Amino acid sequence: MELKMCVSKSSSGPFFYSSHIGCRKVSQLQLCYYKGKFQKVSCISTSDSPMGSAGKDKLMVDTYSFRMNGINGSAPNVYFSKRVLDHLDDEYGGVVVNPENLPSNPSFFASILRSSLSCWMLEEKKGVWLKLPLEKSELVPVAVKEGFRYHHAERGYVMMTYWIPEGPCMLPDNASHQVGVGGFVINENNEVLVVQEKHTTPANTGLWKLPTGFIQESEEIFTGAVREVKEETGIDTEFLEVVAFRHAQNVAFQKSDLFFVCMLRPLSNHIVIDDVEVQAAKWMALDEFIEQPLIQGDNMFKKIIDICIARIGKQYCGLSVHPVVSKFDGKLSSLYYNIVDVQDSNCQITSL
Repeated sequence: MELKMCVSKSSSGPFFYSSHIGCRKVSQLQLCYYKGKFQKVSCISTSDSPMGSAGKDKLMVDTYSFRMNGINGSAPNVYFSKRVLDHLDDEYGGVVVNPENLPSNPSFFASILRSSLSCWMLEEKKGVWLKLPLEKSELVPVAVKEGFRYHHAERGYVMMTYWIPEGPCMLPDNASHQVGVGGFVINENNEVLVVQEKHTTPANTGLWKLPTGFIQESEEIFTGAVREVKEETGIDTEFLEVVAFRHAQNVAFQKSDLFFVCMLRPLSNHIVIDDVEVQAAKWMALDEFIEQPLIQGDNMFKKIIDICIARIGKQYCGLSVHPVVSKFDGKLSSLYYNIVDVQDSNCQITSL
């Protein structure tokens, strides 16, 4: 059980709803300082697991008990309490509700949600992030009724948000892009690794194309390209460079699309196709691949192949990957850029 003790200083006026609450946690003790138009407020709260109205809901909530004194003893003390959903404060002054401790009873959830929003308004919180798992989807209409909006959805949950301050919502929108990769893999015999997809548009029927796919969550571009080639063809590869990328709009569900063409070196030769997505795969002579009518008739495909051929001939240098750590977030990330030192590159450096 976590004890929270709140202490306040006097201020002019008895209006509690104009208050501001700031908290500082010391070990298991949390001290809260209230500033606003009221004389005196003190509160004590505990984190506990109360039973819900349905008799079976167990969840972590903070129950805040307030005592508001009158001015110079002219008014009686007022006592009231509020329950707050289990949550964490984010670094931007907002709230992230713990999805694991949500009640399953919609009526009980509605009551606590309203109470939580009231407390967070008093604390001058900003954005509220509410993640509702699939198994508790009956809580979605309750959140909508309280003013929450859809942010994004995945297979197992829907994320909803609520902006507390007046004025425009400053929460970031859902991701605006999907990210795809394609692998250009050419062996020592000047053969390109190509596939025919099982599911394609009529216009692309019979086309031998590069292995392609989508980046997964928290996956690097270079590892995604290697993975997709392995999954579709069984060929192990080594990432060399990003040689080009395409940016297209309104590709799927009004999202934009980034597609990265990656040069890969084959580390194996035996093809084992993924018969779920791929109809066939083979090593195809580069000239034969280029001469396909669908390649010759598409300006983008033809340009991509021209770039890849230029890279093979060392007349073009793509973007290689370099791990870096930024002081802004302290995290390791990948920076893609050209190597400008000719001694460190097999590309021919030409003047711009």
